[in-house]
Amino acid sequence: MIFPVSLKHGDKVAILSPSSYIDPLRVDGAAAALRQWGFEPVVTPHCKGRWGSYSGTVDQRLADWQWAASEPSVRAILCSRGGYGAVQLLPQLDLRLMLDNPKWVIGFSDISVIHAALSSVGIASIHASMAKLLAERGADDPCSQLLLDVLQGRLPQYDVEPHRLNRCGDATGRLVGGNLAVLSGLISTPYDVLKPGCILFIEDIGEEIYRVERMLHTLRLNGVLASLRGLVVGRFTNYHSPDRNGQTMEQMLARMVEPYGYPVAMNFPIGHVDDNRPLVEGATVRLSVTSSAVKLCHME
Repeated sequence: MIFPVSLKHGDKVAILSPSSYIDPLRVDGAAAALRQWGFEPVVTPHCKGRWGSYSGTVDQRLADWQWAASEPSVRAILCSRGGYGAVQLLPQLDLRLMLDNPKWVIGFSDISVIHAALSSVGIASIHASMAKLLAERGADDPCSQLLLDVLQGRLPQYDVEPHRLNRCGDATGRLVGGNLAVLSGLISTPYDVLKPGCILFIEDIGEEIYRVERMLHTLRLNGVLASLRGLVVGRFTNYHSPDRNGQTMEQMLARMVEPYGYPVAMNFPIGHVDDNRPLVEGATVRLSVTSSAVKLCHME
């Protein structure tokens, strides 16, 4: 994997909106937080735009991305928000621009599409909160500070509370994942990151338990679920629990992976929650799950 160069004081960070439109005030708040960190924010031309539910047409959003990806002075790209729309850019997305000039790309949710595209060409990226967190909680928020650490070259090491449905064990492997529904839509495409042999992390919002189970059955039937080295289950939010069968999301997930022997960490602090800790997509990590703690250590 190619790891982009760490940022230094005065570096430019482009803010763009590859998916849904965003409240311009959140972009302004994120820009203020970046300035507080000593970076120079550059708001792309269509970042604050609106075209239906999107920030702009496909061509407009693509133009913002291609400029930010190719501009040598831009050292990182902050995606303003998720929503839906990033997948529309994939057919025309020139990933060679990032190979020529690798830079950190930050985002989550629908931005999982872009993380998957970058992973397909071997470029690491950052699964982390976007403009809303920076605008509403500020540059000094703990998760914001963790993001700053990654941008400046300090890879995170996490120690979190155990969950009663965890499965103990140790594993080392390449970390991939993101929004489960988004990544499921990329199965059998050139951007499919749900492959055997990885440590997978997943999260989602607004997906009922049976829908998540259906996605996991696809991974069971294509052999991925059995071939993982480890599974990190983030926060699943905005759904009905328990379901009509009396099971919670965690109980369903534990049942789906029961036949396998790898470590499983439930309720990890990633997803559509305030405590959404940055993870480096493509990094080699060690996952250690015991009865008393869960440790996830980035090893690069």
